[in-house]
Amino acid sequence: MPEPTTPNALAHTAAPTIVVVGHGMVGQRFLEALADRGLTPAAGAARVVVLCEEPRPAYDRVRLTSYFDGRSPEDLSLVERDFMERHGFELYVGDPATGVDRAGRTVTARSGAVFPYDTLVLATGSYPFVPPVPGKDARGCFVYRTIEDLLAIEEYAKGAATGAVVGGGLLGLEAAGALKGLGLSTHVVEFAPRLMPVQVDEGGGAALLRTIEDMGLAVHTGVGTQEVLAGADGAVTGMALSDGSSLAVDLVVFSAGVRPRDQLARECGLAVGERGGIVVDEECRTSDPAVFAIGECALAADGRVYGLVAPGYEMALAAAEVIAGGRSAFTGADLSTKLKLLGVDVASFGDAHGATEGSLDVVYSDARSGVYKKLVIGRDGALLGGVLVGDADQYGTLRPMTGTVLPVAPEQLVLPAGAGGPVALGPSALPDEAVICSCHNVTKGAICEHTTLPEVKKCTKAGTGCGSCLKVIGQLMPPPADAGLCGCFPYSRSELYEIVRTLEVTSFASLLDSHGREEARGGDGCEVCKPTVGSVIASLAPTVGASGYVLDGEQAALQDTNDHFLANLQRNGSYSIVPRIPGGEITPEKLIVIGEVARDFGLYTKITGGQRIDLFGARVDQLPQIWTRLVDAGFESGHAYGKSLRTIKSCVGQTWCRYGVQDSVRMAIDLELRYRGLRAPHKLKSAVSGCARECAEARGKDFGIIATAQGWNLYVGGNGGATPRHADLLAQDLSDAELVRLIDRFLMFYIRTADRLERTSAWLERIDGGLDHVRDVVVHDSLGLCEELERMMTDHVAGYRDEWAETINDPERLRRFVTFVNAPDAPDPSVKFVPERDQIKPDLELLAGPVLAVRTLEGTAS
Repeated sequence: MPEPTTPNALAHTAAPTIVVVGHGMVGQRFLEALADRGLTPAAGAARVVVLCEEPRPAYDRVRLTSYFDGRSPEDLSLVERDFMERHGFELYVGDPATGVDRAGRTVTARSGAVFPYDTLVLATGSYPFVPPVPGKDARGCFVYRTIEDLLAIEEYAKGAATGAVVGGGLLGLEAAGALKGLGLSTHVVEFAPRLMPVQVDEGGGAALLRTIEDMGLAVHTGVGTQEVLAGADGAVTGMALSDGSSLAVDLVVFSAGVRPRDQLARECGLAVGERGGIVVDEECRTSDPAVFAIGECALAADGRVYGLVAPGYEMALAAAEVIAGGRSAFTGADLSTKLKLLGVDVASFGDAHGATEGSLDVVYSDARSGVYKKLVIGRDGALLGGVLVGDADQYGTLRPMTGTVLPVAPEQLVLPAGAGGPVALGPSALPDEAVICSCHNVTKGAICEHTTLPEVKKCTKAGTGCGSCLKVIGQLMPPPADAGLCGCFPYSRSELYEIVRTLEVTSFASLLDSHGREEARGGDGCEVCKPTVGSVIASLAPTVGASGYVLDGEQAALQDTNDHFLANLQRNGSYSIVPRIPGGEITPEKLIVIGEVARDFGLYTKITGGQRIDLFGARVDQLPQIWTRLVDAGFESGHAYGKSLRTIKSCVGQTWCRYGVQDSVRMAIDLELRYRGLRAPHKLKSAVSGCARECAEARGKDFGIIATAQGWNLYVGGNGGATPRHADLLAQDLSDAELVRLIDRFLMFYIRTADRLERTSAWLERIDGGLDHVRDVVVHDSLGLCEELERMMTDHVAGYRDEWAETINDPERLRRFVTFVNAPDAPDPSVKFVPERDQIKPDLELLAGPVLAVRTLEGTAS
């Protein structure tokens, strides 16, 4: 390393200046590490300036694709609301560094501002590699790296029908899933002979390929992109491939890997690697000791550029410790990976490809189910690595055991039940020094110093990265002293349900005073128990004699925000209206009413995947007026705001479809009208398909019905969302009466025994005995409960009243629908909208507040 450059005068002051170039995940982790070490402006220890290229602070790039699952950019943020202000960090968003003067120790930003530094930290990350093929800059070509990239893809996809992703690695498959979710027919083009060539071997790639093709994606491996074809208007029309074939596509996403962003370092004379990356030593210092480089822009001391977030975090911690005056080193990192791609679990760890001399593979492959498991074992019997596709449940335990001799024969860990395995190796088998959270390098010993998951996350950050370690962390936590719902009740939700049912308790206060913890009696409860007990009393109202109206008396104070106004609160403080449309069937007259209401109140309209029409943008004071018109037209509440039945969607069935074998619309309508308003631990969704072609997607619902030539098949425990699960077959070839009877029993048994906010899918996997036990109870009446379960459902059906019909006919109940109690006729001035595509959307500029000028230092350019 050369001698340090001559420091400027600021280096001799009591508070030196640290300039951080880049504010991605690694840059934010570096700031947190400085804060942990007290090296902050708030502590008077340093001035810290952060130059961020993107228009927003650091966000979770690992979960970037979750934007298409409904998470907003704000949801993805990694920066706590007051983090910068609390520590005194100066963050300049949208103002990247454009030059570094190492002799003068200054950094110049795009705005012209010049920042002197004593220590410079480069966290510039990487940029997407776009192959130099003709047509790569055509309109309709994108990369998949930032939130802005996703916003651009989302907008362009509205006018596209077919898309292609160049690259079949981790990010490429996520991009393919995003295009498929946007409704595009999707191709994946991978130059290597298999998907995910870095992470999985040939067998794992084959299993992944089969599963992804079964989802309707077209995969082309072993071919490259020769040219992107464009029309006369400059827009993408197709792709020419290296094997002579071509694809007709409207949109192309390049996801062919990344390259370190080292241009700033090159321009200021720092040493860079032959193939890119800023050269650093074990302390993450560059060829200039006053400059550090961390994350994907750095060429580490072991000669590698790491493209994963976990090594970047380790570099951030090492650099922060050294800058704070301590000793630390980054000598390499674990490249283990676990993620869910297009709903498929994929994991690799250690020597996944068996490169170690003398190693042996223990392999289990089931092409039919898309499961592939391989463990790489050394000559001494030690676990060296592995690949898991389709079933990666054991990843959290196996990865920390890498390098140790397994306590059982390796084949027992890959074989399915009934074939010599699997053997469950719990976390108790791991030594204390085993790293459980590779993102933050947290060991089992460090985790076991704490007693709850929130405490572990707060004190160690374990579980706050990719999330693959959460299951193991949960298993390491000691069991609670009791199974209490919260600090107010020593009973679980299901136990409280039995207390309310048996003793016919009709109020939260009486339940808390009679069965709450001693210290909680006479109090008001908490935000956990109030809505939980409110839901229990509402679900049992006809049986115990309570009011079935959730806003009556004490019940109103127990409700969550949405229930409080019988509508879904939206991001700008407005509300949405969702009238029930049973089975998705609606008359032209009712469609006209919805259109007229939307027009007259200026509402945004959207047809949902649940076969309903959502109306967005109502002020709270407008809700009664809107619902008066809807109720007069024969509509009732769709309960989109409640933990209750949402929809039962359907295909058109045998009435119209030439493939249908039963009347799915009639069945969906009958069931939705039967279970409407049924309060449960979580929302309930259902669907009825008229044949095995499954157009209504019934197997992705809490309870789904598929027609057969002999009757109906009933599936339970499915859901979509972040953790999709196919429903399991409970019973088959049922008559109409048998079907309704079994659904009655299933729903009431779920409501009776589930935990708070537990979907049927999670409940089915948690409950002792799983599906077999539930079948024994609701089909074979093993517990003798069926008569009671049926009676309780009968009580619900008989006691149902539409909440909005009851509300608009009661002046006292209408009084709550005001923005300001002291000015009931005044609308909320913060609820504003702007036009978009002939409709409205929330005024985001109003929500964001005023634009603040970029701060500049005294005496610097701006």
